[in-house]
Amino acid sequence: MRLGWDPQVKRLMLVLALTCAMGWLFKTHCAPGGWTQSEQYTTGCYSDAVPFWTGRGVAAGEMPYLQARMEYPVLTGALIWAEGGITRGLFGAQANAMHFLAVVTLVNALLAGLILWLMWRAGMDERRLWGWAAAPPLLLYVGHNWDLLAIGFAVAALLWARAQQPVRGGAAAGLGMAAKLFPVLMLPLLGLGALFGSREAWVKRMVLAAMIGAAAAAAWAAVNLPVALAAFENWSEFYRFSSERSGTAASFWEILGQSGIWPTATPDRNLYAGLLFLGGAAAIIGLGWRRHSARLWLLFTPLLGWFLLTNKVYSPQFDLWLYPFLLMTAPRLRPVALFVIGDVAAYFAEFWWFASLEQAWPYIVTPGWIALAAAIRAAAILWLIVDAVRRDPPAWLSRTANAPVGDRTGR
Repeated sequence: MRLGWDPQVKRLMLVLALTCAMGWLFKTHCAPGGWTQSEQYTTGCYSDAVPFWTGRGVAAGEMPYLQARMEYPVLTGALIWAEGGITRGLFGAQANAMHFLAVVTLVNALLAGLILWLMWRAGMDERRLWGWAAAPPLLLYVGHNWDLLAIGFAVAALLWARAQQPVRGGAAAGLGMAAKLFPVLMLPLLGLGALFGSREAWVKRMVLAAMIGAAAAAAWAAVNLPVALAAFENWSEFYRFSSERSGTAASFWEILGQSGIWPTATPDRNLYAGLLFLGGAAAIIGLGWRRHSARLWLLFTPLLGWFLLTNKVYSPQFDLWLYPFLLMTAPRLRPVALFVIGDVAAYFAEFWWFASLEQAWPYIVTPGWIALAAAIRAAAILWLIVDAVRRDPPAWLSRTANAPVGDRTGR
């Protein structure tokens, strides 16, 4: 495939590089202080890379799952191990957590660049491309953790679905599931689209749906089975951790519990969150069917938004999962802007709350601040869900709907 480095994409990549550089500075500005006096919360410079350097055996070169515990799926664990190896190779005995953070940020910046290139080659509108190149969520999260790997696979899955290559889309979603679970939401849409999205004979449609499922299962199993067979206990920690985790400060369930409106134990939250998500997902697909039956993959964005709202865990960086898909599929950009405002507000409200718990500035932050920020974000997500179900998608998706991934026609 020809790399289309024309002046437009060069400008986009330059701005993206500047955004990621600012994200690097945002995470490292408090490095000289060594995270004293809760400055990682007060200034928002916290990154998972720092505690992982020693806490998950990265500094010692321990193999995830086989030698060190890891609460991430296998592909993400492999990425962390590889980045640790690069860090030790570059900096030798002097390697430390800040060096590791630099490598993590650089790899994430490259993944963000790959996502931008996929969007550009697919023909996305220039205004939306700039929305990714200068994305405020990238500034907050490019150095935060490793979720951009799964996001990249999910973006590829959506673009392959759009290009009428659903089997490849299923395989990409399967690999995304091996990095983070949320790309699994693409699979029922691809399967339903295969079964009901054409007038082919039923046998052909059933075969296609089976091929999509098989491609996803094979991609996921090829990554997971060797590790699961070799070290099942450590491999399964991600799934146990997800089930046993009670929630995070900005989740719907934790806000209700903190306010005393509806305190729930973890097993109850697992049950209620699952039921609420399934009911809402059925409504999104059912209501969106009439307008989007030929392109059910468009409903991935509202499904993901609904999952974030109903899940018992809503970590700040989860907003980065949703943001590229909002740019790609949201019919209007005004609610996307509101979502960004809510994201930034929730980020600082949550970390300032952690600071206040340690008697650090700002002392006055309460759970009410988190609830207000989360309410702004939730309003934006609900607005985006309604738009996604009721309105036509942005014009660029229709303009080149039958083009393969990488076709820049219809600019």
